[in-house]
Amino acid sequence: MHQPNHLEKIPAQIFPTSAVASQAVAQEIAELIRHKQAQNQPCVLGLATGSTPTTVYAELIRMHREEGLSFQNVVTFNLDEYYPIQPDQLQSYVRFMQENLFNHVDILPENVHIPDGTLPRPQVEAYCREYEEKIRAFGGLDLQILGIGRTGHIGFNEPGSGEDSRTRLITLDHITITDAASDFFGEENVPRKAITMGVGTILDAKRIILMAWGEGKAPIIRKTLEGPVTDSVPATYLQKHPDVQVILDEASSAQLTRCKTPWLVEHCYWDDKLIKKAVTWLSQHLGKPILKLTNRDYSDNGMVDLVTEYDSAYYVNIKVFNELQHTITGWPGGKPKADDTNRPERAEPAQKRVIIFSPHPDDDVISMGGTFIRLHDQGHEVHVAYQTSGNIAVFDDDVVRFADFVNDFHEAFGLHREVTQSLFDTIQGKLSAKRPGEVDSKEIQKIKGLIRRGEAKAGCRYVGIAEENMHFLDMPFYETGLVKKKPLSETDIQIIVDLLRKVKPHQVFAAGDLSDPHGTHRVCLSAIFQALERCKEASDEWIKDCWLWLYRGAWQEWDIDDIDMAVPLSPEELLRKRRAIFKHQSQKDRPLFPGHDSREFWQRAEERNRGTARIYDELGLAEYEAIEAFKRHYY
Repeated sequence: MHQPNHLEKIPAQIFPTSAVASQAVAQEIAELIRHKQAQNQPCVLGLATGSTPTTVYAELIRMHREEGLSFQNVVTFNLDEYYPIQPDQLQSYVRFMQENLFNHVDILPENVHIPDGTLPRPQVEAYCREYEEKIRAFGGLDLQILGIGRTGHIGFNEPGSGEDSRTRLITLDHITITDAASDFFGEENVPRKAITMGVGTILDAKRIILMAWGEGKAPIIRKTLEGPVTDSVPATYLQKHPDVQVILDEASSAQLTRCKTPWLVEHCYWDDKLIKKAVTWLSQHLGKPILKLTNRDYSDNGMVDLVTEYDSAYYVNIKVFNELQHTITGWPGGKPKADDTNRPERAEPAQKRVIIFSPHPDDDVISMGGTFIRLHDQGHEVHVAYQTSGNIAVFDDDVVRFADFVNDFHEAFGLHREVTQSLFDTIQGKLSAKRPGEVDSKEIQKIKGLIRRGEAKAGCRYVGIAEENMHFLDMPFYETGLVKKKPLSETDIQIIVDLLRKVKPHQVFAAGDLSDPHGTHRVCLSAIFQALERCKEASDEWIKDCWLWLYRGAWQEWDIDDIDMAVPLSPEELLRKRRAIFKHQSQKDRPLFPGHDSREFWQRAEERNRGTARIYDELGLAEYEAIEAFKRHYY
């Protein structure tokens, strides 16, 4: 756990993972509940929804079941609710709280307060005043739990919200609507308004804990902790609270000065990793190639002790330049019969068995399509494992289109049409009756999965992969029909173990793109980690020679100092990669869940690949059209 520094205007603790951080928050909540119980007083909690607090709530449920933590003296007030929305809708915060906490503990129903999204519009203003009065009647909030949106909103207090604002009906920011689109199966289904506690209501709480997990929250966390108080980032109002704590995992803290550039705020121990990070930062910060950095450059930017340790900037520059140079290779599977001392991959065996794990049916070509093609072209035995069906990311009209094709296909060739016509009619009927945001039927989920599978096969055929090397794992955790998935199960992990033992790979490529807003990449990577660990514990012989490489590209890219293998792509190879991505027609033009980036996936990937190449060029290395980047993970 890191210690804070003077640039941060709110106390913050950084934990290794969100799970560990959530346990700490749950423990504080439990201690408060028990303290209030001992005084025979109610414990008044302000609660948040969204993905951030779910692990906290899960830990509180465990403590209730295993440690006897009672909630009978707990009174809760939720921050917000969409408007309008019915309480039984999948996206309702009433339903969220019931499923994630209230149905599993002994809280009294009359002590639960969640803004009412069903009220007629003329009644909302009076209702909001009553909500405030109820909070005051219980003596105010003892503890308010918060997440944070990418706009810096707390609750649904969007940019422009005043410090003294109270519970009210507000209009959601476009970014907030975009971020919520996946939960509602499309941006057009997201309510445009919400009822939210005000900033002033939140600041009245006796204590506040704000939590943030993941790389996607890192930029707004830096603004919140290190920036000025401003209504354009409502979370900065927390700087005025006398008892507030920010709880972060390492990913969400990455942009804080003490994490990104620690040499600017404290004395550092200069290991190789930090040296590489500092020198690449200095080069980019000054806009100078690494080999042109001077002693004065280091001295003026908090790194004089590094120059002292190496006697001269020249030696530091050469060290880092060579390290970066050695990451570049046109042979991602290793160059046969070459001296591999300074190469990222081994020369032998010359032809490797490779598994590319793809969380969704298109991550393989989006994130490492050029490397995928090159591995095949260079003679390696390449397998692709599609971990999930990706069925929720298909538009309904694509289902109708494919069902109609099957119908017409049977008619065109004089085949029996009764069954397909019946299926087509059933599909049309179910889709026309489906409400916005409602879960698809099993039949429609199956068709959507088959659409994604067919596209993945087309992508593999374009690369040249044999059918027997395409593995569709359909991991059960994903198959809920919802954006929210089931927890990773023993069955999910065993599916990965079985494939690993079947192929016995020398190389495994997996998605380390953890900013995926739906969390699927994170769960899929966890399954791979656990599967490899089991094979290692079982002393499987093949695992001694298996290297794990993590790719990114769909949602983010590795920082330069994290890259262990950089695979350059020529203009022709980049075009081949684009064509492979185009095989995924259901994700073309407008993917169902685009996240915060409105561009098509091929456009994002090319920009990131060109951006990585541009950075290498600016650092003083060779100039390439594009580069796909990988980080080696040691297990």
